[in-house]
Amino acid sequence: MDIKELRDRIDEIDDGLLELFRRRMDVSAEIALYKRRNGMPVRDPAREGQILQSLSQKVAKERESAVIALFSLLFELSRAEQEKLLNTGVI
Repeated sequence: MDIKELRDRIDEIDDGLLELFRRRMDVSAEIALYKRRNGMPVRDPAREGQILQSLSQKVAKERESAVIALFSLLFELSRAEQEKLLNTGVI
């Protein structure tokens, strides 16, 4: 397989990741609304810790730190989106 074919495969994966990210952020917005209605804080460190622990057990040891970094960033982006929606009164 040549480099173009490999890059095409990466591009296809990136497109899939982008769609999944969009869907995740849409659900995150719904969660913000739920949290507002139920007086819950945006951040839930216990839940985040549980998720990171669970995910890190699903990958090879050498990829564990990368998975933790990736999902920590996703949590941060989701929290920022929720805060923005709640603070601007969009929801």
